[in-house]
Amino acid sequence: METLKIDDFQLHASTIKRYGLGAHRGRLNIQAGLYEDDLYDGGWCAGREDPLQWLEVDARRLTKFTGVVSQGRSSLWSSDWVTSYKVMVSNDSHTWVTLRNGSHDLIFTGNREKEIPVRNVFPTPMVGRYLRINPRSWYGGGTICMRAEILGCPMPDPNNYYHRRNEVTTTDNLDFRHHSYKDMRQLMKVVNDMCPNITRIYNIGKSHNGLKLYAIEISDNPGEHEVGEPEFRYLAGSHGNEALGRELLLLLMQFMCLEYRSGNPRIRHLVDQTRIHLLPSVNPDGYEKAFQAGSELCGWSLGRWSQDGMDIHHNFPDLNSILWEAEVKKWIPRKMHNHHVAIPGWYQAKNATVSTRALVAWMEKLPFVLGGNLQGGELVVTFPYDRTRTQGAVRETSPTPDDHVFRWLAFSYASTHRLMADASRRVCHTEDFAKEDGTINGASWHTAAGSMNDFSYLHTNCLELSMYVGCDKFPHESELPEEWENNRESLLVFMEQVHRGLKGVVKDLRGQGIANAVISVEGIGHDIRTATDGDYWRLLNPGEYQVTARADGYSLTRKMCEVGYEMGATRCDFTLGRTNLSRIKEIMEKFNKQPIRLPVRPLRARRGRQRRLGAYRTKRAAGEEEEEEVAVGEDGEEEEGEEVVVGGGGGGGG
Repeated sequence: METLKIDDFQLHASTIKRYGLGAHRGRLNIQAGLYEDDLYDGGWCAGREDPLQWLEVDARRLTKFTGVVSQGRSSLWSSDWVTSYKVMVSNDSHTWVTLRNGSHDLIFTGNREKEIPVRNVFPTPMVGRYLRINPRSWYGGGTICMRAEILGCPMPDPNNYYHRRNEVTTTDNLDFRHHSYKDMRQLMKVVNDMCPNITRIYNIGKSHNGLKLYAIEISDNPGEHEVGEPEFRYLAGSHGNEALGRELLLLLMQFMCLEYRSGNPRIRHLVDQTRIHLLPSVNPDGYEKAFQAGSELCGWSLGRWSQDGMDIHHNFPDLNSILWEAEVKKWIPRKMHNHHVAIPGWYQAKNATVSTRALVAWMEKLPFVLGGNLQGGELVVTFPYDRTRTQGAVRETSPTPDDHVFRWLAFSYASTHRLMADASRRVCHTEDFAKEDGTINGASWHTAAGSMNDFSYLHTNCLELSMYVGCDKFPHESELPEEWENNRESLLVFMEQVHRGLKGVVKDLRGQGIANAVISVEGIGHDIRTATDGDYWRLLNPGEYQVTARADGYSLTRKMCEVGYEMGATRCDFTLGRTNLSRIKEIMEKFNKQPIRLPVRPLRARRGRQRRLGAYRTKRAAGEEEEEEVAVGEDGEEEEGEEVVVGGGGGGGG
């Protein structure tokens, strides 16, 4: 029910309080909106309070039912849950058999509060098409409301039309199961052993509990940044209980290794032209909690936060406020840049979250161009800004200067997902994102300060988006093959977008790359910087752009660069010359700002120079042009000999 494989019209109830509390809302972990309404409330609620009420599921085929998981109603304002219930099974929806304990009807213990799931396993599995839950008692301060999941296995029936219509299979031979921390490390080692020439395992730091944050690099030259080759990252598990993203990245690394070995030209081209980094578990401490509880019992929040209680995805420094305040004060670009906003000093304190500090160091160390963080509980792609500009606004569209690029990147993932942009699909909880092609500006959904996406955009060159890859945060293992098929093409297409826009190298006149050169695109108020070797990548939509390259100590250079529609970034290189002031500063630094000793001509040479200058002035007065002035002595020889002091260590110039 939670994964929506059970349609709304397969759910029935004896009575309902109102449409928004109908049987179709009685799904495990379904969430109500902030303001409950007649369409999207947080559970099924009966229209009457008596022991004759029931919630029914039509499995459409014979099923071996093995258990029920129940919750109360999701609500900020009400307290409603069922404390005990019976279970009945039928083959025709007319004749019902109640589960019994000897000679008595079996009464299952329900919930003690509204969020923590409670699982009841049947003493003996029951086979039937229909299952009913009959509440017998409920919380005294509320009414009959519940959310539920039905456990069971469909019986073999190849002639069943509904089964064939809903079934999604995969031909990929991958490890479709949930992996503990130990299992994850072992799987990554297996991938590395299979493809040692294109993979490298490393860790970026440790979690609060000391678990290493392992990443795998996939590239034709692992461990090296190649000039002109963009770097891409996927990460998952910043919320520990959102296990689907974690498993998708583990499946992706297996898939890319196997396909590269088999000679798949698409995968070979992607690996040879891109340095790819996959970090499957940002919050291993939280995941271990959810993993131990299991798919059905971890609920909506168990393991979401880090061990020290932080939401890692929203635990980055709030750079939005710093930038927007500078814009109001008109400090940009005079006193402050519109990019690479500095991290506040308070955030560098030792008590900052361990995992977040490790992520920040990783993001600063590698010149990432594009990234995606996989999350769960919805089907949508969000893009910056994630914080509203208007103080106090809960929802408000807050576009970045690169809004048009972000929208394309989001659409590239959503449009190739099997369900995300499908207008006919059922909404996961309360929001119909499909009507907006499965994408949304983060602040238009809900405002959040200090998000990973905003930080990445404002502090580094990397454009980062969030992919919510499934309604069920922690689907059962049997659902993983279908979820892989839902997301596989999207994962590949989004990676390929790192090769859109402009790329190039900024060099000096000697051909050396210039690090930290600023690349500006006219009309887009957000710049980027070159990497250590002087190479850069600027994600842009097709069009013609005026691009400027500048660096401290160099004269700026400007040129027109065109981005085409075909895949592959347009090359746009720059060569910068040193300014006179920078050369003077370099000389002064070389001599530690001390007086520079230069050769001085002897007296005889100086007299010759005076005579030659006199002849030069006579010619100039007569209107004759000289190409070059050369100082020589009275006898015609060049000056040489003594030294004079030019400039001074602390006084005036020479």
